[in-house]
Amino acid sequence: QVQLVESGGGLVQAGGSLKLSCAASRSLFSINHMAWYRQGPGKERELVAAITSGGYTNYGNSAKGRFTISRDTAVNTVYLQASYLLPEDTAVYTCNARVINRDYWGQGTQVTVSS
Repeated sequence: QVQLVESGGGLVQAGGSLKLSCAASRSLFSINHMAWYRQGPGKERELVAAITSGGYTNYGNSAKGRFTISRDTAVNTVYLQASYLLPEDTAVYTCNARVINRDYWGQGTQVTVSS
């Protein structure tokens, strides 16, 4: 299995930036892909960004342009750089790992963007 621990959330003003971290308990090369999802109040969960074991990235439509996913394989950690944040970006951001036929989820980290 995979243990996932997110950090880096908090309160930020509109136009500001945050960098979220997701630390995994095993090598990222042994995980098919890592991803960030988010769920805002009264909204459905949506994909923000994903990165495969080979380092390829893709982004959800709602996050394209202002979010960047990256990784540090030496410390088994995936990052989400969020910039030019808007109040509508307010959500719980949750890390996901897919290993063959199973999904693992972190506890989530709250991002609140004030106007």
